Amino acid sequence: MPNPPSTVNPGVRQRRKEARPQELLDAALELFVEKGYAATRTDEVAARAGVSKGTLYLYFPSKEDLFKAVVRQRLTSLIAEGMEIARAFEGPTAELLALLLHTWWERVGQTPAASIVKIVVCEVGNFPELALFYAQEVIEPTHQLLGGMLERGIARKEFRPVPVDHMVHLLVAPMLFECITAKSMVTASMSCHQELNPQDLIKTQVDIMLRGLLMSPESVDAIDTSAAFQNVHKK
Repeated sequence: MPNPPSTVNPGVRQRRKEARPQELLDAALELFVEKGYAATRTDEVAARAGVSKGTLYLYFPSKEDLFKAVVRQRLTSLIAEGMEIARAFEGPTAELLALLLHTWWERVGQTPAASIVKIVVCEVGNFPELALFYAQEVIEPTHQLLGGMLERGIARKEFRPVPVDHMVHLLVAPMLFECITAKSMVTASMSCHQELNPQDLIKTQVDIMLRGLLMSPESVDAIDTSAAFQNVHKK
């Protein structure tokens, strides 16, 4: 007896197939957040995405490949976008600084992608290849982006000539700490995190940094560091 014809529209099947890589990446990130990198198994990722393990391997041959793809999608692509923004930005460097930090928090800090920071801090050191990959894909480009922004401000005589490498670390560290604290110590510090608004923390960080960076610190109050951020979200 011949099999009955499929009632599924071929276009629907094609769209479903095209969506599978994203579904697998979403499932992988969820499990990496819940269980950590080492404890996550590829068959669990496949089951969470609703596909077979064989289907997963068609797109991502290993768990390492899954992790790399998650990092590239959630972090590397954002850094590349930030570099494009910095190249095209024509306003004061103080506004560019605020824009980059606010955008990072909106796209990473307040999303599940923030847990990648925790995973890297806690686990990637045990996986040398992944540690090298993360350094090349995230850490080094981030330093190039922020370092270039600082050099722009110094060259335009908006910022004082400060040690750029040191300043990059000072810009990044508070945001990474907030991610790790929010994802790792929610129970222990719940009352604290209920009171602190991360966006307000970023505004405070920008204000403090600018008072140390600007040639004329007293001009901080006259700079609208939220303008560029708001304009980007209108586009």
